[in-house]
Amino acid sequence: MENLNIFIRSIFIDNMIFAYFLGMCSFIAVSKNVKTAFGLGVAVTFMLVVTLPVNYLLQTYVLSAGALSWLGPEYADVDLSFLSLIMFIAVIASMTQLVEMTVEKYSPALYSSLGIFLPLIAVNCAILGGSLFMQQRDFPSVWTAVCAGGGWGLGWLLAITAIAAIRERLATYSNIPKPLRGVGITFILTALMGIAFMSFLGIKI
Repeated sequence: MENLNIFIRSIFIDNMIFAYFLGMCSFIAVSKNVKTAFGLGVAVTFMLVVTLPVNYLLQTYVLSAGALSWLGPEYADVDLSFLSLIMFIAVIASMTQLVEMTVEKYSPALYSSLGIFLPLIAVNCAILGGSLFMQQRDFPSVWTAVCAGGGWGLGWLLAITAIAAIRERLATYSNIPKPLRGVGITFILTALMGIAFMSFLGIKI
């Protein structure tokens, strides 16, 4: 039940875009088209679901103070926590390469549409933010990390797909003032959607 609560909170209340504004670079740049936005959202969700549990295991059994005690009593005092940031980034970069190669092989059209933003998932602050939140909140199990990663990923997917759908409709049916076209109207819509998502603060499970 606690993991379900974390999963729901991660989607609607602790949304990476609307609560923390993480991953805004690719959110703004790729949200012009629903298909492309959805493809990137799926890739980000996959990255969070995979990297959070991997980094959790890395943190629990290698990096934290005393984590290496399973190797023997002489390692009980070893503390490698100062390496956590660079190790998290290394895991994320490795998984990004896997995602990039998979998308290029099985969906060349999506790979072409995403362009440089697909390899830039490695520096997407939403991905690293998930691992840092995991570390900060001291998740009790790897399943909690999986649920949180899935929730944050789906929340990011929901946000970028929704904003892309709205931008497509606005471009077709609305006469947006010239100074607000593009990034300007996207920031305004993001702020309004962030306010709307505040209504989920009352969710109790």
